[in-house]
Amino acid sequence: MRFAPGRPRAVLVVAPHPDDETIAAHGLIARLARRGVRVAILVVSDGAASHPGSAAWPAPRLIRERRRETRQVLRRLGVTAAAVTFLRLPDGRLAEHAADVRRHTVRAARALPKPLLALTPSPADAHPDHRIVAAAARHLPGVRWWRYPVWPAGQRLRGARALALTAQERLAKRHAIRSYRTQAGRITDDPTGFAMTAQQIAAFSRPQEVFAPAAGR
Repeated sequence: MRFAPGRPRAVLVVAPHPDDETIAAHGLIARLARRGVRVAILVVSDGAASHPGSAAWPAPRLIRERRRETRQVLRRLGVTAAAVTFLRLPDGRLAEHAADVRRHTVRAARALPKPLLALTPSPADAHPDHRIVAAAARHLPGVRWWRYPVWPAGQRLRGARALALTAQERLAKRHAIRSYRTQAGRITDDPTGFAMTAQQIAAFSRPQEVFAPAAGR
């Protein structure tokens, strides 16, 4: 089925890590921003766990750079720095801060104009941080909660609907994902660190973005 965002006054994308908002909804954000819909991004974790063994990129430097990458990508879509909130909760340990994740997610949703389209990860996604953020959605008047997948397991969404991307939108999304250079091979002194492969980048920039309504939300 085709995903139709309707006519929201605002959209909130809750991202467990810096770059998840782009992987999940770059095309949707771009379309809604062009329509004049207010866009808000809530980045939950600090993203510091991707390269724990890097001497050149200790946590404070990596956190700053991941924030810069996120703002740069979103600025190209017309989303200002003021519309992006970083909670800076510990990457990989969101289970220890589930109450904070829930509180800040609900607060962000309440603060935005209604009707509001709010996006959180799939509760079936492979990363535990994603599942904690997925559980933060709460029923609120005027808010439509939808799920998005990042990792393959999360793509099996019940009631999934697809937003087909044009060739130009897909190319722009792939470029945006590669712009998160700390996650795409820039950091070379941590052999155990995370780096997106070419296959993963291709999967993340697939021809459609997938969303599913959150059950009971």
